[in-house]
Amino acid sequence: MAPVPISLINVGHIDDVQELRKTKPKTIPQRFVRHMTERPTLVTSVSQHNSDMPVIDFSKLSKGNKEEVLTELFNLATACEEWGFFQVINHEVDLNLLESIEKISKDFFMLPLEEKQKYQMVPGTVQGYGQAFVFSEDQKLDWCNMFALGIEPNYMRSPNLWPKRPEKFSETVEVYSREVRKLCKNLLKYIGLGLELEGDAFEKIFGGAVQAMRMNYYPPCSRPDLVLGLSPHSDGSALTVLQQAKGSPVGLQILKDSKWVPVQPIPNALVINIGDTIEVLTNGKYKSVEHRAVANKEKDRLSIVTFYAPSYEVELGPMQEFIDENHPCKYRRYNHGEYSKHYVTNKLQGKKTLDFARIQTKNTK
Repeated sequence: MAPVPISLINVGHIDDVQELRKTKPKTIPQRFVRHMTERPTLVTSVSQHNSDMPVIDFSKLSKGNKEEVLTELFNLATACEEWGFFQVINHEVDLNLLESIEKISKDFFMLPLEEKQKYQMVPGTVQGYGQAFVFSEDQKLDWCNMFALGIEPNYMRSPNLWPKRPEKFSETVEVYSREVRKLCKNLLKYIGLGLELEGDAFEKIFGGAVQAMRMNYYPPCSRPDLVLGLSPHSDGSALTVLQQAKGSPVGLQILKDSKWVPVQPIPNALVINIGDTIEVLTNGKYKSVEHRAVANKEKDRLSIVTFYAPSYEVELGPMQEFIDENHPCKYRRYNHGEYSKHYVTNKLQGKKTLDFARIQTKNTK
């Protein structure tokens, strides 16, 4: 996406949270301190909700007998409709590759600041190192360092932002992204089948799918009760794939029944969530879900996120299969590139960016 003209954006001074942790371990600058209503309630016990989060066994979808496939398709459809989030086990992404991407991600964040700043994220863009979605000097900041890259199609890439260090960074990202892309395509096929669509229904709509990845590093924070690791938001993508590094503390929380529910990662599983694009295409049958990240007092946390979305050139709107007398059209048709531009040029604020597509009615509350 084209960046916002830099001259229009004054983001003020943005402290690097890893450097803050080194030099002033007890100090939380005011720009990171959240308003009382936004501060997280740090939960130490696993909630009932969390233990109910759906787990999908991908191998049953891809290799199971007819009964296993039908059962798992039903489980997947239920997960998408009732949660918008689920964990996938036996996903066929090589476990050594998961380890490799974790290692090179962590190694990148451990580089000296001056080395990472060679790949600085320009205000108004979402690629490079720094903090994305910051558009004013009084905006509250997240307790997080990010490094983001456009992956597919090729024109999305900014070659100057691909690091030379750590060694094998680029080739590991390439292999990992290829495998995750395959998983996204397959999951969308099964999500389509669960909706009683043709298996290639989404693929036909998407065209040359857009793929991006972001690595998030959350250093320990002396006052995790005052900050947020990542502001509440839904994703503008169709599907998001989250890998949480082994040994990381629980940090992801999803908004379920108006409560923030912590997501306890299953070893070697990937967390999948429905993005705004699927909400629009299914006319709200499957909804994107607000989520956020919290910091931890003692431990750092690393996550690797892949976003999978339609081509920027396609027109999107609710599919006819999801519109009838009882389910009037909730979203207008729009160009997906325009929506993506709208998404990346606004701060993270719940599901507000989806207002771009919503049809406002007199009954809208």
